[in-house]
Amino acid sequence: MRFYRGVHRYYCGIDLHARTMYLCLMDRQGTILVHEGIACEP
Repeated sequence: MRFYRGVHRYYCGIDLHARTMYLCLMDRQGTILVHEGIACEP
């Protein structure tokens, strides 16, 4: 499996759960810019 190893200005991660999703946005130095829990709606 090949992985992309390019450098970007920002990185985003999303953790999905049944009732809540979590969003994390960080810059290339690792500084967390956004870390939020968001309620999921049907």
